[in-house]
Amino acid sequence: MKPHAPRVTGALVFTTATAAALIVAVTAGGAGAEPAAPSPQAAPGAVTYREAGRFTTAGKPRDLLLHPESKNLYVGSEDLADTADVNEGGLYVLNPADGSVRSTVTRIPGPTGALGRRAVTRIGAALPGDGVVFGYPLRGIGTARTGDETAAGAWVAGATVTDLGPGTGPGTALVAQGPVLVEVDLATAAVRRSLTLEGGDSFAVDAARKTVWFTDFANRRLYKVDTERLAVVATVELPAGEGFGGFTEVDPQTGAVWVGLDDSVVVYAATSTRLGALSGKDLPRAARFDSVTGQAFVVWQDAGDPSLPGSDNDGTLTVHRSADLTELVRPVVLPGNHVQLGVASLAVQPGAEVVLVSSPAQGTITRLERFVAPEPSPDPSSHPSPSPDPSASAPSPGASAGTPAGPGSATSPAASPVPAPAGSTAAPGAVVGGTGGTGGQPPAAGPAPAPAPHGSLASTGTTALSLAGTAAALTLAGWALIRFRAGRSGRMGPG
Repeated sequence: MKPHAPRVTGALVFTTATAAALIVAVTAGGAGAEPAAPSPQAAPGAVTYREAGRFTTAGKPRDLLLHPESKNLYVGSEDLADTADVNEGGLYVLNPADGSVRSTVTRIPGPTGALGRRAVTRIGAALPGDGVVFGYPLRGIGTARTGDETAAGAWVAGATVTDLGPGTGPGTALVAQGPVLVEVDLATAAVRRSLTLEGGDSFAVDAARKTVWFTDFANRRLYKVDTERLAVVATVELPAGEGFGGFTEVDPQTGAVWVGLDDSVVVYAATSTRLGALSGKDLPRAARFDSVTGQAFVVWQDAGDPSLPGSDNDGTLTVHRSADLTELVRPVVLPGNHVQLGVASLAVQPGAEVVLVSSPAQGTITRLERFVAPEPSPDPSSHPSPSPDPSASAPSPGASAGTPAGPGSATSPAASPVPAPAGSTAAPGAVVGGTGGTGGQPPAAGPAPAPAPHGSLASTGTTALSLAGTAAALTLAGWALIRFRAGRSGRMGPG
Protein backbone atom coordinates (compact mmCIF):
# COMPACT_ATOMS: atom_id res chain seq x y z
CA MET A 1 0.00 0.00 0.00
CA LYS A 2 2.88 2.34 -0.64
CA PRO A 3 0.83 4.51 -2.97
CA HIS A 4 -0.85 5.88 0.17
CA ALA A 5 2.40 6.91 1.81
CA PRO A 6 2.97 10.05 -0.37
CA ARG A 7 -0.50 11.28 0.55
CA VAL A 8 0.25 11.02 4.24
CA THR A 9 3.63 12.69 3.84
CA GLY A 10 2.07 15.42 1.68
CA ALA A 11 -0.54 16.06 4.33
CA LEU A 12 2.17 16.35 6.94
CA VAL A 13 4.19 18.77 4.82
CA PHE A 14 1.11 20.85 4.06
CA THR A 15 0.08 21.00 7.71
CA THR A 16 3.54 21.99 8.91
CA ALA A 17 4.02 24.55 6.14
CA THR A 18 0.64 26.10 6.81
CA ALA A 19 1.37 26.55 10.50
CA ALA A 20 4.81 27.99 9.75
CA ALA A 21 3.33 30.40 7.20
CA LEU A 22 0.80 31.56 9.77
CA ILE A 23 3.57 32.26 12.25
CA VAL A 24 5.55 34.24 9.70
CA ALA A 25 2.47 36.16 8.56
CA VAL A 26 1.43 37.12 12.06
CA THR A 27 4.89 38.23 13.11
CA ALA A 28 5.15 40.27 9.89
CA GLY A 29 1.99 42.22 10.67
CA GLY A 30 -0.99 39.92 10.21
CA ALA A 31 -2.10 37.10 7.93
CA GLY A 32 -2.37 38.30 4.32
CA ALA A 33 -1.00 41.78 5.11
CA GLU A 34 1.07 43.48 2.40
CA PRO A 35 4.07 45.38 3.80
CA ALA A 36 3.34 49.01 3.01
CA ALA A 37 6.13 51.17 1.64
CA PRO A 38 6.90 53.94 4.12
CA SER A 39 5.60 57.29 2.88
CA PRO A 40 7.92 60.27 3.38
CA GLN A 41 6.83 62.29 6.36
CA ALA A 42 8.15 65.41 7.98
CA ALA A 43 10.13 64.87 11.15
CA PRO A 44 8.13 65.41 14.35
CA GLY A 45 7.88 69.12 15.05
CA ALA A 46 9.04 70.06 11.55
CA VAL A 47 7.19 72.72 9.57
CA THR A 48 5.86 72.00 6.11
CA TYR A 49 3.05 73.12 3.81
CA ARG A 50 0.29 70.87 2.54
CA GLU A 51 -2.47 71.41 0.02
CA ALA A 52 -5.74 72.59 1.54
CA GLY A 53 -7.63 73.51 -1.61
CA ARG A 54 -7.36 73.96 -5.36
CA PHE A 55 -9.30 76.79 -7.01
CA THR A 56 -10.49 76.62 -10.62
CA THR A 57 -12.69 79.72 -10.50
CA ALA A 58 -10.43 82.29 -12.21
CA GLY A 59 -9.63 81.06 -15.72
CA LYS A 60 -5.92 80.75 -16.52
CA PRO A 61 -4.25 82.67 -13.65
CA ARG A 62 -1.28 84.81 -14.63
CA ASP A 63 -0.63 86.98 -11.58
CA LEU A 64 -1.74 87.09 -7.94
CA LEU A 65 -1.92 89.80 -5.29
CA LEU A 66 -3.28 89.35 -1.77
CA HIS A 67 -4.44 92.83 -0.76
CA PRO A 68 -2.78 93.84 2.53
CA GLU A 69 -5.84 95.73 3.81
CA SER A 70 -8.99 94.18 2.36
CA LYS A 71 -7.45 90.65 2.37
CA ASN A 72 -9.05 89.98 -1.03
CA LEU A 73 -7.16 87.80 -3.49
CA TYR A 74 -6.82 89.55 -6.86
CA VAL A 75 -6.13 87.36 -9.89
CA GLY A 76 -5.11 88.54 -13.35
CA SER A 77 -6.24 85.89 -15.81
CA GLU A 78 -6.28 84.81 -19.45
CA ASP A 79 -8.81 82.76 -21.36
CA LEU A 80 -8.50 78.98 -21.09
CA ALA A 81 -7.88 77.39 -24.49
CA ASP A 82 -10.02 74.32 -23.76
CA THR A 83 -13.22 76.29 -23.05
CA ALA A 84 -14.17 77.64 -26.45
CA ASP A 85 -17.70 78.60 -25.40
CA VAL A 86 -16.64 81.15 -22.78
CA ASN A 87 -13.88 83.74 -22.31
CA GLU A 88 -12.43 83.64 -18.77
CA GLY A 89 -9.94 86.50 -19.23
CA GLY A 90 -10.14 89.46 -16.87
CA LEU A 91 -9.54 90.55 -13.30
CA TYR A 92 -11.01 88.35 -10.58
CA VAL A 93 -11.53 89.03 -6.88
CA LEU A 94 -11.59 85.79 -4.87
CA ASN A 95 -12.12 84.76 -1.28
CA PRO A 96 -8.64 83.36 -0.47
CA ALA A 97 -10.14 80.82 1.96
CA ASP A 98 -12.21 78.85 -0.54
CA GLY A 99 -11.64 80.42 -3.98
CA SER A 100 -15.21 81.66 -4.35
CA VAL A 101 -15.62 84.63 -6.70
CA ARG A 102 -16.48 87.93 -5.04
CA SER A 103 -16.50 89.94 -8.26
CA THR A 104 -15.13 89.94 -11.80
CA VAL A 105 -14.05 92.87 -13.95
CA THR A 106 -15.33 92.04 -17.42
CA ARG A 107 -15.27 95.46 -19.13
CA ILE A 108 -11.80 96.92 -19.72
CA PRO A 109 -10.96 99.84 -22.08
CA GLY A 110 -9.15 99.08 -25.33
CA PRO A 111 -6.84 101.43 -27.27
CA THR A 112 -9.80 103.47 -28.52
CA GLY A 113 -11.65 103.38 -25.21
CA ALA A 114 -14.04 100.65 -26.33
CA LEU A 115 -14.92 98.30 -23.48
CA GLY A 116 -14.41 94.57 -23.77
CA ARG A 117 -13.30 91.48 -21.91
CA ARG A 118 -9.49 91.34 -21.98
CA ALA A 119 -6.70 89.25 -20.50
CA VAL A 120 -4.99 90.68 -17.42
CA THR A 121 -1.35 89.60 -17.37
CA ARG A 122 0.15 91.71 -14.55
CA ILE A 123 -0.91 93.13 -11.22
CA GLY A 124 1.41 96.02 -10.43
CA ALA A 125 0.33 97.46 -7.08
CA ALA A 126 -2.36 97.56 -4.39
CA LEU A 127 -4.59 100.64 -4.13
CA PRO A 128 -5.29 102.17 -0.71
CA GLY A 129 -8.02 100.29 1.16
CA ASP A 130 -8.82 97.87 -1.66
CA GLY A 131 -8.30 97.44 -5.40
CA VAL A 132 -5.28 97.10 -7.67
CA VAL A 133 -3.36 98.60 -10.58
CA PHE A 134 -3.10 96.05 -13.38
CA GLY A 135 -1.70 95.71 -16.88
CA TYR A 136 -3.24 94.17 -19.98
CA PRO A 137 -1.95 93.68 -23.55
CA LEU A 138 -0.55 95.48 -25.29
CA ARG A 139 -0.13 98.78 -23.47
CA GLY A 140 -3.14 99.01 -21.20
CA ILE A 141 -3.03 100.12 -17.55
CA GLY A 142 -6.19 99.78 -15.50
CA THR A 143 -7.53 100.14 -11.97
CA ALA A 144 -10.45 98.37 -10.31
CA ARG A 145 -11.84 97.46 -6.90
CA THR A 146 -14.03 94.71 -5.48
CA GLY A 147 -17.52 94.92 -6.93
CA ASP A 148 -16.50 96.75 -10.10
CA GLU A 149 -17.58 95.29 -13.44
CA THR A 150 -15.91 98.04 -15.45
CA ALA A 151 -12.29 99.14 -14.98
CA ALA A 152 -10.85 102.57 -15.41
CA GLY A 153 -7.95 102.43 -17.85
CA ALA A 154 -5.81 104.06 -20.49
CA TRP A 155 -3.14 103.03 -23.01
CA VAL A 156 0.48 104.14 -22.84
CA ALA A 157 1.89 105.58 -26.07
CA GLY A 158 4.88 103.89 -27.66
CA ALA A 159 6.16 100.33 -27.42
CA THR A 160 4.56 97.31 -25.76
CA VAL A 161 4.53 97.43 -21.96
CA THR A 162 6.71 94.58 -20.64
CA ASP A 163 6.43 95.21 -16.88
CA LEU A 164 4.44 97.25 -14.37
CA GLY A 165 4.98 98.45 -10.80
CA PRO A 166 4.00 101.09 -8.26
CA GLY A 167 4.93 104.67 -9.04
CA THR A 168 6.85 107.09 -6.85
CA GLY A 169 3.77 109.09 -5.88
CA PRO A 170 -0.04 108.87 -5.65
CA GLY A 171 -1.79 108.37 -8.97
CA THR A 172 1.33 107.15 -10.80
CA ALA A 173 2.77 103.88 -12.03
CA LEU A 174 6.15 102.75 -13.34
CA VAL A 175 6.18 100.75 -16.57
CA ALA A 176 8.88 99.14 -18.66
CA GLN A 177 8.61 99.38 -22.42
CA GLY A 178 11.53 97.13 -23.19
CA PRO A 179 14.66 98.97 -21.97
CA VAL A 180 12.76 102.22 -21.32
CA LEU A 181 11.61 102.87 -17.75
CA VAL A 182 8.67 105.30 -17.72
CA GLU A 183 6.58 106.86 -14.97
CA VAL A 184 3.03 107.56 -16.12
CA ASP A 185 -0.17 109.09 -14.80
CA LEU A 186 -2.69 106.37 -13.87
CA ALA A 187 -5.76 108.19 -15.08
CA THR A 188 -4.48 109.23 -18.52
CA ALA A 189 -1.29 107.17 -19.07
CA ALA A 190 0.51 110.41 -19.87
CA VAL A 191 4.30 110.14 -19.51
CA ARG A 192 5.77 112.19 -16.65
CA ARG A 193 9.44 111.15 -17.04
CA SER A 194 11.52 108.34 -18.52
CA LEU A 195 14.95 106.67 -18.51
CA THR A 196 16.45 104.61 -21.34
CA LEU A 197 18.81 101.82 -20.29
CA GLU A 198 21.17 99.67 -22.34
CA GLY A 199 18.81 96.71 -22.28
CA GLY A 200 16.23 94.84 -20.27
CA ASP A 201 12.49 94.59 -19.88
CA SER A 202 11.56 93.96 -16.23
CA PHE A 203 12.10 95.47 -12.81
CA ALA A 204 11.27 95.48 -9.09
CA VAL A 205 10.56 98.49 -6.89
CA ASP A 206 12.01 99.05 -3.41
CA ALA A 207 9.78 101.92 -2.26
CA ALA A 208 11.37 102.17 1.19
CA ARG A 209 14.82 102.84 -0.28
CA LYS A 210 13.56 104.75 -3.35
CA THR A 211 15.19 102.28 -5.69
CA VAL A 212 14.27 100.36 -8.82
CA TRP A 213 16.24 97.24 -9.78
CA PHE A 214 16.03 96.93 -13.57
CA THR A 215 17.12 93.58 -15.05
CA ASP A 216 18.74 93.04 -18.43
CA PHE A 217 18.71 89.23 -18.71
CA ALA A 218 20.08 89.16 -22.25
CA ASN A 219 23.24 91.07 -21.31
CA ARG A 220 23.41 89.61 -17.78
CA ARG A 221 23.21 92.94 -16.00
CA LEU A 222 21.24 94.42 -13.11
CA TYR A 223 20.85 98.20 -12.90
CA LYS A 224 20.19 100.04 -9.65
CA VAL A 225 18.09 103.12 -10.37
CA ASP A 226 17.53 106.01 -7.97
CA THR A 227 13.83 106.89 -8.37
CA GLU A 228 14.20 110.43 -7.05
CA ARG A 229 16.52 111.35 -9.93
CA LEU A 230 15.50 108.47 -12.20
CA ALA A 231 19.16 107.75 -12.84
CA VAL A 232 21.37 104.65 -12.73
CA VAL A 233 23.57 104.65 -9.61
CA ALA A 234 25.10 101.14 -9.84
CA THR A 235 25.47 98.25 -12.28
CA VAL A 236 25.76 94.61 -11.18
CA GLU A 237 27.14 91.92 -13.48
CA LEU A 238 24.98 88.81 -13.27
CA PRO A 239 26.49 85.31 -13.55
CA ALA A 240 27.10 84.06 -17.07
CA GLY A 241 24.50 81.73 -18.51
CA GLU A 242 22.01 81.10 -21.25
CA GLY A 243 20.03 84.28 -20.69
CA PHE A 244 16.81 82.73 -19.40
CA GLY A 245 15.21 85.09 -16.91
CA GLY A 246 12.70 84.16 -14.26
CA PHE A 247 11.92 87.09 -11.98
CA THR A 248 13.23 90.16 -10.16
CA GLU A 249 11.86 90.76 -6.66
CA VAL A 250 12.91 92.89 -3.69
CA ASP A 251 12.65 91.86 -0.05
CA PRO A 252 10.92 94.91 1.48
CA GLN A 253 12.41 94.21 4.89
CA THR A 254 16.10 93.94 3.97
CA GLY A 255 16.20 95.62 0.57
CA ALA A 256 17.92 92.58 -0.95
CA VAL A 257 17.09 91.86 -4.58
CA TRP A 258 16.42 88.27 -5.68
CA VAL A 259 16.88 87.42 -9.36
CA GLY A 260 15.66 84.15 -10.89
CA LEU A 261 18.23 83.21 -13.49
CA ASP A 262 18.32 79.93 -15.46
CA ASP A 263 18.02 77.22 -12.75
CA SER A 264 19.24 79.36 -9.84
CA VAL A 265 18.39 82.42 -7.77
CA VAL A 266 21.12 84.98 -7.10
CA VAL A 267 20.70 87.43 -4.23
CA TYR A 268 22.29 90.86 -3.81
CA ALA A 269 22.14 93.19 -0.82
CA ALA A 270 20.71 96.68 -1.10
CA THR A 271 24.33 97.83 -1.43
CA SER A 272 24.77 95.68 -4.59
CA THR A 273 27.00 93.15 -2.74
CA ARG A 274 26.32 89.55 -3.65
CA LEU A 275 24.91 87.58 -0.69
CA GLY A 276 24.64 84.12 -2.22
CA ALA A 277 22.65 81.90 -4.52
CA LEU A 278 20.09 79.10 -4.49
CA SER A 279 19.99 76.26 -6.99
CA GLY A 280 17.45 73.62 -7.89
CA LYS A 281 16.45 71.06 -10.49
CA ASP A 282 13.61 73.25 -11.83
CA LEU A 283 13.30 76.84 -13.08
CA PRO A 284 12.73 79.64 -10.53
CA ARG A 285 9.80 81.70 -11.76
CA ALA A 286 8.33 83.65 -8.83
CA ALA A 287 9.23 84.86 -5.34
CA ARG A 288 7.45 86.61 -2.48
CA PHE A 289 8.48 87.71 1.01
CA ASP A 290 6.82 87.74 4.40
CA SER A 291 8.03 90.55 6.63
CA VAL A 292 6.36 89.07 9.72
CA THR A 293 8.47 85.90 9.70
CA GLY A 294 11.42 87.16 7.65
CA GLN A 295 10.94 84.36 5.15
CA ALA A 296 11.25 84.15 1.36
CA PHE A 297 9.11 81.86 -0.81
CA VAL A 298 10.24 80.71 -4.27
CA VAL A 299 8.23 78.79 -6.87
CA TRP A 300 10.28 76.53 -9.16
CA GLN A 301 8.46 75.29 -12.26
CA ASP A 302 9.35 72.20 -14.23
CA ALA A 303 10.43 72.73 -17.84
CA GLY A 304 7.53 70.57 -19.00
CA ASP A 305 9.69 69.01 -21.71
CA PRO A 306 9.91 65.21 -21.39
CA SER A 307 12.99 65.16 -23.62
CA LEU A 308 15.00 67.02 -20.95
CA PRO A 309 16.72 64.98 -18.22
CA GLY A 310 14.92 65.22 -14.89
CA SER A 311 11.75 66.75 -16.33
CA ASP A 312 8.75 65.28 -14.48
CA ASN A 313 6.12 68.06 -14.93
CA ASP A 314 6.15 68.77 -11.17
CA GLY A 315 7.29 72.04 -9.66
CA THR A 316 8.31 72.86 -6.09
CA LEU A 317 7.88 75.55 -3.46
CA THR A 318 10.89 76.35 -1.29
CA VAL A 319 10.98 78.45 1.88
CA HIS A 320 14.09 80.27 3.10
CA ARG A 321 15.20 82.60 5.83
CA SER A 322 15.68 85.76 3.79
CA ALA A 323 18.56 87.04 5.95
CA ASP A 324 20.96 84.17 5.14
CA LEU A 325 19.09 82.06 2.50
CA THR A 326 18.85 79.03 4.82
CA GLU A 327 16.20 76.57 3.64
CA LEU A 328 13.62 76.25 6.42
CA VAL A 329 11.15 73.76 4.97
CA ARG A 330 11.59 70.61 2.97
CA PRO A 331 10.65 71.47 -0.66
CA VAL A 332 6.92 71.15 -1.26
CA VAL A 333 5.96 69.33 -4.47
CA LEU A 334 3.60 71.18 -6.84
CA PRO A 335 2.17 68.43 -9.08
CA GLY A 336 1.73 69.40 -12.74
CA ASN A 337 3.15 72.92 -12.37
CA HIS A 338 5.32 73.56 -15.45
CA VAL A 339 6.22 76.55 -17.65
CA GLN A 340 4.94 75.39 -21.02
CA LEU A 341 1.70 77.37 -20.79
CA GLY A 342 2.73 80.25 -18.56
CA VAL A 343 4.74 81.44 -15.58
CA ALA A 344 3.49 80.83 -12.05
CA SER A 345 2.83 83.47 -9.45
CA LEU A 346 2.26 83.34 -5.70
CA ALA A 347 0.90 85.28 -2.75
CA VAL A 348 1.77 84.89 0.93
CA GLN A 349 -0.57 85.70 3.79
CA PRO A 350 1.14 87.87 6.44
CA GLY A 351 2.53 85.47 9.04
CA ALA A 352 3.04 82.80 6.34
CA GLU A 353 0.22 80.55 7.54
CA VAL A 354 -1.15 80.40 3.97
CA VAL A 355 0.61 80.43 0.59
CA LEU A 356 -1.27 80.59 -2.74
CA VAL A 357 0.43 79.36 -5.92
CA SER A 358 -0.91 79.62 -9.46
CA SER A 359 -0.44 77.06 -12.23
CA PRO A 360 -1.34 78.48 -15.66
CA ALA A 361 -0.84 75.08 -17.30
CA GLN A 362 -3.61 73.60 -15.13
CA GLY A 363 -5.79 76.68 -14.76
CA THR A 364 -5.60 76.39 -10.97
CA ILE A 365 -4.59 78.21 -7.80
CA THR A 366 -3.41 75.94 -5.00
CA ARG A 367 -3.93 76.94 -1.38
CA LEU A 368 -1.13 75.62 0.84
CA GLU A 369 -1.42 75.77 4.62
CA ARG A 370 1.36 75.70 7.16
CA PHE A 371 1.49 72.42 9.06
CA VAL A 372 3.62 71.28 11.99
CA ALA A 373 4.20 67.53 12.06
CA PRO A 374 2.92 66.17 15.41
CA GLU A 375 5.23 64.72 17.99
CA PRO A 376 4.69 60.97 18.46
CA SER A 377 2.67 60.04 21.52
CA PRO A 378 4.65 58.38 24.31
CA ASP A 379 4.98 54.59 24.35
CA PRO A 380 3.09 53.38 27.45
CA SER A 381 5.74 50.72 28.16
CA SER A 382 8.46 53.35 28.34
CA HIS A 383 6.74 55.00 31.31
CA PRO A 384 5.95 52.22 33.83
CA SER A 385 3.48 53.01 36.55
CA PRO A 386 5.01 53.73 39.94
CA SER A 387 5.08 50.86 42.39
CA PRO A 388 2.11 50.86 44.74
CA ASP A 389 2.61 52.02 48.30
CA PRO A 390 3.01 48.82 50.36
CA SER A 391 1.39 50.49 53.34
CA ALA A 392 -1.67 51.27 51.28
CA SER A 393 -2.12 47.92 49.54
CA ALA A 394 -0.97 45.42 52.21
CA PRO A 395 -3.80 43.79 54.18
CA SER A 396 -4.14 44.70 57.83
CA PRO A 397 -2.94 42.14 60.35
CA GLY A 398 -5.36 39.30 60.65
CA ALA A 399 -7.19 40.08 57.45
CA SER A 400 -7.71 37.13 55.18
CA ALA A 401 -6.58 37.17 51.56
CA GLY A 402 -9.11 38.73 49.19
CA THR A 403 -10.89 40.69 51.94
CA PRO A 404 -10.94 44.47 51.91
CA ALA A 405 -8.49 46.00 54.34
CA GLY A 406 -11.17 48.10 55.99
CA PRO A 407 -11.47 51.86 56.26
CA GLY A 408 -8.58 53.79 54.76
CA SER A 409 -7.65 51.00 52.30
CA ALA A 410 -6.48 52.01 48.80
CA THR A 411 -9.10 52.20 46.04
CA SER A 412 -8.60 51.83 42.30
CA PRO A 413 -7.34 55.07 40.79
CA ALA A 414 -9.38 56.77 38.08
CA ALA A 415 -8.58 55.40 34.64
CA SER A 416 -6.26 57.59 32.60
CA PRO A 417 -6.80 58.44 28.93
CA VAL A 418 -5.22 55.86 26.68
CA PRO A 419 -2.11 57.39 25.08
CA ALA A 420 -1.97 57.47 21.30
CA PRO A 421 0.29 54.85 19.67
CA ALA A 422 3.69 55.91 18.44
CA GLY A 423 3.42 57.62 15.06
CA SER A 424 -0.16 58.79 15.65
CA THR A 425 -1.23 61.92 13.78
CA ALA A 426 -3.65 63.02 16.47
CA ALA A 427 -3.50 66.68 17.33
CA PRO A 428 -1.15 67.49 20.19
CA GLY A 429 -3.02 67.36 23.47
CA ALA A 430 -5.94 65.37 22.05
CA VAL A 431 -7.24 62.36 23.98
CA VAL A 432 -6.92 59.36 21.71
CA GLY A 433 -9.26 56.40 22.10
CA GLY A 434 -11.77 58.22 24.34
CA THR A 435 -15.51 57.86 24.20
CA GLY A 436 -16.34 61.41 23.31
CA GLY A 437 -16.77 62.70 26.85
CA THR A 438 -16.35 66.38 27.57
CA GLY A 439 -13.20 67.91 28.81
CA GLY A 440 -11.05 65.03 27.62
CA GLN A 441 -12.38 62.75 30.39
CA PRO A 442 -11.65 59.01 30.23
CA PRO A 443 -14.38 56.38 29.80
CA ALA A 444 -16.72 56.18 32.76
CA ALA A 445 -16.27 52.49 33.46
CA GLY A 446 -13.89 49.69 32.76
CA PRO A 447 -10.16 49.55 33.34
CA ALA A 448 -7.80 50.76 30.68
CA PRO A 449 -6.37 47.92 28.56
CA ALA A 450 -3.00 46.66 29.63
CA PRO A 451 -0.20 48.16 27.56
CA ALA A 452 1.34 45.92 24.94
CA PRO A 453 4.86 44.62 25.59
CA HIS A 454 7.61 46.83 24.25
CA GLY A 455 9.06 46.22 20.78
CA SER A 456 7.87 45.99 17.18
CA LEU A 457 6.92 42.30 17.47
CA ALA A 458 5.87 42.30 21.10
CA SER A 459 2.16 42.74 20.38
CA THR A 460 2.13 39.51 18.33
CA GLY A 461 4.54 37.51 20.47
CA THR A 462 1.85 35.60 22.36
CA THR A 463 0.07 34.66 19.14
CA ALA A 464 3.33 33.58 17.52
CA LEU A 465 4.23 31.30 20.44
CA SER A 466 0.76 29.81 20.44
CA LEU A 467 0.99 29.06 16.72
CA ALA A 468 4.45 27.61 17.17
CA GLY A 469 3.02 25.12 19.72
CA THR A 470 0.22 24.30 17.33
CA ALA A 471 2.72 23.62 14.54
CA ALA A 472 4.74 21.30 16.77
CA ALA A 473 1.60 19.36 17.77
CA LEU A 474 0.55 19.02 14.14
CA THR A 475 4.00 17.75 13.22
CA LEU A 476 3.93 15.04 15.93
CA ALA A 477 0.42 14.06 14.89
CA GLY A 478 1.59 13.74 11.30
CA TRP A 479 4.44 11.37 12.23
CA ALA A 480 2.06 9.29 14.33
CA LEU A 481 -0.26 9.02 11.34
CA ILE A 482 2.61 7.78 9.15
CA ARG A 483 3.50 5.08 11.65
CA PHE A 484 -0.14 4.08 11.98
CA ARG A 485 -0.52 3.79 8.20
CA ALA A 486 2.68 1.82 7.96
CA GLY A 487 1.41 -0.66 10.59
CA ARG A 488 -1.87 -1.16 8.79
CA SER A 489 0.03 -1.70 5.53
CA GLY A 490 2.02 -4.56 7.16
CA ARG A 491 -1.10 -6.29 8.53
CA MET A 492 -2.85 -6.17 5.18
CA GLY A 493 -0.02 -7.92 3.32
CA PRO A 494 0.02 -11.64 2.32
CA GLY A 495 0.10 -14.38 5.03
